Amino acid sequence: MAPLKDSSLANIDSFIHARQAKFTMNISPVTQLLAILDWSINLADSPGAQYRIMEDFTEKALQYWDYAFRASFNTGREPEKPIAADGRFQAEAWQQKPYTFMYQAFLLCEQWWQNATTDIPGVSRHNQNIVSFMARQVMDLFSPTNFLWTNPILIQATREQGGQNLLRGWENMMEDWRRRRNKELPVGTENFRPGEKVAVTPGKVVFRNHLLELIQYAPTTEKVYEEPVLIVPAWIMKYYILDLSPHNSLVKYLVDNGHTVFIISWRNPTAEDRNLSMADYHFDGIMAAINAVSKILPERKIHTVGYCLGGTMLSIVSATMARDGDDRVRSMTLLAAQTDFTEAGELNLFIDENQVNYLTDIMYDRGYLDTKEMAGAFQMLRANDLFWSPIIQNYLLGARRPLNDLMSWNADLTRMPYRMHSKYLRRLFLDNDFFEGRYKVDGREIAIHDIHVPVFLVGTVMDHVAPWRSVYKFHLMSDATTITFVLTSGGHNAGIVSEPQNSRRTYQMLTLREEDKYMDPDRWLEEAPRFEGSWWLPWQKWLADNSSGQTVPPQMGAPEKGLRILGDAPGTYVHQI
Repeated sequence: MAPLKDSSLANIDSFIHARQAKFTMNISPVTQLLAILDWSINLADSPGAQYRIMEDFTEKALQYWDYAFRASFNTGREPEKPIAADGRFQAEAWQQKPYTFMYQAFLLCEQWWQNATTDIPGVSRHNQNIVSFMARQVMDLFSPTNFLWTNPILIQATREQGGQNLLRGWENMMEDWRRRRNKELPVGTENFRPGEKVAVTPGKVVFRNHLLELIQYAPTTEKVYEEPVLIVPAWIMKYYILDLSPHNSLVKYLVDNGHTVFIISWRNPTAEDRNLSMADYHFDGIMAAINAVSKILPERKIHTVGYCLGGTMLSIVSATMARDGDDRVRSMTLLAAQTDFTEAGELNLFIDENQVNYLTDIMYDRGYLDTKEMAGAFQMLRANDLFWSPIIQNYLLGARRPLNDLMSWNADLTRMPYRMHSKYLRRLFLDNDFFEGRYKVDGREIAIHDIHVPVFLVGTVMDHVAPWRSVYKFHLMSDATTITFVLTSGGHNAGIVSEPQNSRRTYQMLTLREEDKYMDPDRWLEEAPRFEGSWWLPWQKWLADNSSGQTVPPQMGAPEKGLRILGDAPGTYVHQI
């Protein structure tokens, strides 16, 4: 029998790993096993750490039984607070016996596992985080909130409704299963179809290729600023997070304030697009959009805006243009976008050599990374809020929470092609090649330092995808003429969708110029002035201040240059599932 070729052997690995991933939630079992071994071996070799863990167990056990004894005679102290913000046990029903004893035991056990999986001498930080994460997932699974017979709120609802809540929950579960099987969007998203209630800012599709549609928005003012705005959203999401409902649409806000706005709407890749590369997203994506804008508005420089992964790729494109002497970029705005990935937050739990290899095998088998897998990873990071809470609400209480526009958009994900995402994970996330000057375009390295335009950076306080300190690291490599950094309240999505009418928003903002010395993030946090309201207002003023003046609105498209009107916004790619 002839030996199998290396490629055939690799295909076997990919096939096995792709099937295996269905049972491991797309997390490499090798990564998990190595983390557990690192923790357990070092713990076995650290009698001092063992003593500390056992001492902590004894202390918590005595604390619990002391509390239970005193509470039984109504002389107990206040219940222990959770180790972090945890609203699961705040309702009055949880303060009644025996439920108060249940959740107190759970919280103390949760605290003990947190202590037992951290600060073990010799364990790598990455493996320690993985073991702690795994322990947290197991504890979340056994939380008394998740079971009918240990959750007083569920018991009361079931008693009052005669079990009708469970019947509705079963119907909800069957409906969700049917929709997942048929690859349909979740219940409620039909109320926010793009072009009907969201993504309704008037505009035209003026360019289309196999990767994107370029939308140009119709002006609403008599005069517009000379330089147009080109927005690059992440290809992991549909573009309309920046054009949600009319009251919270960033696109509409810019248009109504006199800006000519273009936005990229990415195509949703399929298995046939498995070989789309980072170079395709660079040249057939962002550069193609820049070239189209330049045809419509020749001799005009462009205010570029990148969100999340779109901001990372925009930085790569801007550095390439700077290296090659292309000066069409007037300014660059990065919204929750990282250029350095060494402090990428909890997502680092899913990224190491084994995990990247595992994901590559999964993607190779089917040609793309599926939306369900990406959503599952984010749900695991915030399991209480994004996984268990909806299960309790929808299937045990039998009452669906109505979706809003942002929640509906969040369910409308796109896929990522095998070749592109593999390179992104390895070259950018794992090896950090772009930030450290090793990333090549057309065979030559590019550098952030070459970007010499005004830069506006936005980080969000609660961002678990692009932590603000990671976003802030752009300062370390930049030679921008000015860098204005904004830290806004909210998370990765809600912090960016910050309409002026939202009175709950706050932000800090500070500008550093070329001659200013570097300011570390802790000092920036202390010295940056704090403001009430939306960061959109100072950003729009920043765009205006960095513009050359105002002129009459341009035509839509450029038919004489091959950019004819191809249809109304939001286009066709946004509807792909």
